[in-house]
Amino acid sequence: MLHGHNVIGFDTTKKGTETYQSFSTLQGATLPGSFHIATDEEIEAAIAKAVAAFGIYSKTSFQQRAVFLETIAEEILQIGDTLLERTHLESGLPLARLTGERDRTMNQLKLFAALLREGSWADAVIDTALPDRKPLPRSDIRRLLQPVGPVVVFAASNFPFAFSTAGGDTASALASGCPVIVKAHSSHGGTNELMASAIQAAAKKTGMPDGVFSSLNGEGATLGQRLAMEPAVKAIGFTGSYRAGMALYATVTQKRKEPIPLYAEMSSINPVVLLPETLAAKTNETAAAIAASMTLGVGQFCTNPGLLFVIKSQAADTFAESLVSALSNAAAGTMLNQAICTSYYKDRNKVKQVAGVKELYSGNDESTSYKASPTLFAVSATDFMVNPSLQDEVFGPCSMLVICEDKTELEAALNSLHGQLTGSLFGTTEELTAFTATIDILQQKVGRLIFNNVPTGVEVCHAMVHGGPFPSTTDARTTSVGTEAIRRFVRPVCYQDCPQHLLPVYLQNANEAGIMRKVNGVYTRDAIV
Repeated sequence: MLHGHNVIGFDTTKKGTETYQSFSTLQGATLPGSFHIATDEEIEAAIAKAVAAFGIYSKTSFQQRAVFLETIAEEILQIGDTLLERTHLESGLPLARLTGERDRTMNQLKLFAALLREGSWADAVIDTALPDRKPLPRSDIRRLLQPVGPVVVFAASNFPFAFSTAGGDTASALASGCPVIVKAHSSHGGTNELMASAIQAAAKKTGMPDGVFSSLNGEGATLGQRLAMEPAVKAIGFTGSYRAGMALYATVTQKRKEPIPLYAEMSSINPVVLLPETLAAKTNETAAAIAASMTLGVGQFCTNPGLLFVIKSQAADTFAESLVSALSNAAAGTMLNQAICTSYYKDRNKVKQVAGVKELYSGNDESTSYKASPTLFAVSATDFMVNPSLQDEVFGPCSMLVICEDKTELEAALNSLHGQLTGSLFGTTEELTAFTATIDILQQKVGRLIFNNVPTGVEVCHAMVHGGPFPSTTDARTTSVGTEAIRRFVRPVCYQDCPQHLLPVYLQNANEAGIMRKVNGVYTRDAIV
């Protein structure tokens, strides 16, 4: 049974009278359960508890945090089908997809637990004292990554598990030693409550401090801006629209007395370059792969292939025909929520009005049933380069074929791109070698280069980069997926001539945890004797 409360550390409260309900695009109606919007008192309580918890939680051992994360995964699994069924109704996503996403969410919690136990992520560096060095002695200097403080996480609409309440931002922040306050997504009230309850239960079971995790309900802009202005908040993880992301960015960089980092993933249209020989040899196969990627999850992925670059040829014409055929056989799919569905049809209609754009395929408008049909546009590279609006994201199953006269124009078009999460190239080994300059241009625009595969699908692993140059994110040096995400919520702290017993345990000579450290320029797990 859902209670509609806010999770404030170990407490659950619903002090306010204002509520909202989740709307199901599957049912075309609001769902049972009212969720109480957090009051000022509840927001202040969550902040105060996070501040108090930080003093304790930041000093917990990596092992203690690892057990906490693994217990969260266990608690999520214990919710069972209740979680899947509620999220299915709130998001419109099929149960099979949600089952896989739940597994991904649990697995990334376990991955961070393994990272913590291994320990080298903390970048422990020790330069021991050289008292006899001439002309000047060297002090004992040691460095370790330390948590920054309370973190606010904004839950995402398109991944109700993996990028939301217990998703990658929360997992990496908790792993780093930072308490987390989640701003629940208003479309997923029930999902958030169930997930937040699982995290709360795990915190209690593992002896974590009261306030290590809280979850607040509220209207996006109002609650989000309020949390962004809180002096005690030291970093923010965000996945969402460019408009909302930039509003938060303005707040944390310009309105706060102390600017803080906002790690926002905002907008990407993920260019795909289809080189001539491969396109000619695998026309239908490539078209089928692109169509499947475009329509996966009704196109509601941040890695949806929104731009397809080809060099003018008969193979390119045949490819376009094959892609149109594949898209025409794709059924319209239910979108995540009303606002996203409305925006999809509005934004694709804007594209139709741009000079030089030709509509190759557009399914029926099924917005009244909250469904989206795929759309394919075509434009010359010349028109593409003079119309910056064609780089605006159309969130849904929509893509654009950019037709280039030759390699030179292809490279010019790629040079005009904004920053992206991914860039894909389809080509033979010989073609890719001949197009190394093209690859170099694309590399400067993206966070992940993909060869002979579509951009949808993000592996959660150590090497993954899910980030990219602006406006795909606000910080191209970071990733929101994979273990490197932990570095967003830590900062290096240096200890000079610090007594052994006052040093963090991971910098003490004994190295009882056995982590990898750089000691006097050499990596070792050995103790310092």
